[in-house]
Amino acid sequence: MLHRYNFVQTKGTTVSHTPLDSIRSAISRRRGAHDRSDAWGQHRSAQGGRIEDGLFPASHTAEELARIQELSRRNAGGPAEGSRNDAARRSRRGPGVIRRLVNNWWNRLIGAIYGGGLSSQEAEYEDHATRRDYLWNTLGTAAFGIAFPLLTIVGTQLAGAEDAGKFAMAFVTGTLIMIAAGYGVRNYQVSDIDEEVSFSSYQVNRWICGILALMLGLAYNSFRGYDPTMGTICLGVYIYKTVDGIADVYEGRLQQADKLYLAGMSQALRSTAVVAAFSLVLFITHSMAWAAMAMGIIAVASLVLVSAPLALLETEKSRSVRLREVFSVFKQCAPLFAAMFLFNLIESCPKFVMEGALPYKNQLYFNALFFPAQGILLSAGFIYKPQLLRLSNIWASPRKRRKFDLIIVAMLALIAVITVVMVAFMAGPGVPLLSMMYGLDFERYRALAYLMVIAGGASAGVDFLYAIVGVLRHAQDIIKIYLLCFVASAILPLILVNLLGLTGAVISYLAVMVALLILLVLEYIRIRQRIERERNPFGT
Repeated sequence: MLHRYNFVQTKGTTVSHTPLDSIRSAISRRRGAHDRSDAWGQHRSAQGGRIEDGLFPASHTAEELARIQELSRRNAGGPAEGSRNDAARRSRRGPGVIRRLVNNWWNRLIGAIYGGGLSSQEAEYEDHATRRDYLWNTLGTAAFGIAFPLLTIVGTQLAGAEDAGKFAMAFVTGTLIMIAAGYGVRNYQVSDIDEEVSFSSYQVNRWICGILALMLGLAYNSFRGYDPTMGTICLGVYIYKTVDGIADVYEGRLQQADKLYLAGMSQALRSTAVVAAFSLVLFITHSMAWAAMAMGIIAVASLVLVSAPLALLETEKSRSVRLREVFSVFKQCAPLFAAMFLFNLIESCPKFVMEGALPYKNQLYFNALFFPAQGILLSAGFIYKPQLLRLSNIWASPRKRRKFDLIIVAMLALIAVITVVMVAFMAGPGVPLLSMMYGLDFERYRALAYLMVIAGGASAGVDFLYAIVGVLRHAQDIIKIYLLCFVASAILPLILVNLLGLTGAVISYLAVMVALLILLVLEYIRIRQRIERERNPFGT
């Protein structure tokens, strides 16, 4: 560091005056001492107190002098001394926000384990925080929904379209495993306002489902005879999606306790960590198999260290497990599970047909085209999923059921509006943006992009009506509809994919989704009419 020295011409002699001389002069003036240096300082002070490039008032407080001395010492020490002082100040400020949060959570977790168990600890976060519920549920749902498109984008850029297509195919099967692990219990659990089934029983039920689902996934791998690379990719994806299914019961518990924002945090953290781990490992190794396994390991860590402990710490201690309740959940949710699993199987049928008839890169194109449609599903979920508990309360009051019907109509109309907006977006910058993100040419698939968005709107409507039928506890009434559409989805793609390739897959998907939506709307109307007749058999 360069130091400034001020020079004053006095009687033909050049006298140097440094900042340290100024400090000494100021101290001397405070004590009443008068020497040559002080006289020089007073002479300059009488002219305004200015010493060339510096400003030193005629008098200083003790604090000012201490500050001047500190600055002088720092300048005298040079850059190394200044760096040491900066490091010391940073050390005094303590760890950053993220590190502090991690440390606090870890301390709470360890303290709870050694302090009587997680469930016996006192909750620290508030409930009934509506704004936080919407914010974090939106972030969590967005992170969950966008994870797959982001993973395929990263996979395409770093490993190529063919390997990314293999990963996309593994994700299709993994999603079915997640559905099997969840067993359609989430909406049933959240709407269990009186807690007729204990959380302990819900946990046991979910772990049984998760283990069985993972075993079935591995059996499917063996049946398909995948090569080691594809088998490893599938294993990593299956572990991740199994964790998603199991973690859902803990996030459902938080929602049941009116702390949905904590469930959103858990979901957002898991999804973000999985994408980060996958991207980092794929960037380093360029191996899709290693990246998929890293994704599964991170998912397990998030379940063990965050999702499960958070639910146990922030909700009331549950009564013990009852096998009767566990089997009751299996029985009560069987129709919900069958409907949800069939729905996802219907969505997946074109992809399974493509796997046997077309190269794996077509899986990537199909899922990339579905990316904008995913936005419709996410948008609808942001709006209605946080309100499922409140919708259950509205339905529980017979006087408010007209209001309940109006909410259903309004939500379906909103989904239609979102779909129209998305089609307009794809007609403008949407297709070029898709091409830029994936590094592939989607312009030739512009017409398919429009069809896929419409199919996504129909899928969002189906998803919403499925949740509502679950609230009404009439899931068994829609099984026949799903079975009918499953048959159509198994036959139609076989014909169209072999005739038209990727175009046939998109057309068959659109046709089945629109038919399913129409049939569900008609079935909802029939269920409501039957409920009203049972409630008022003599009404008109």
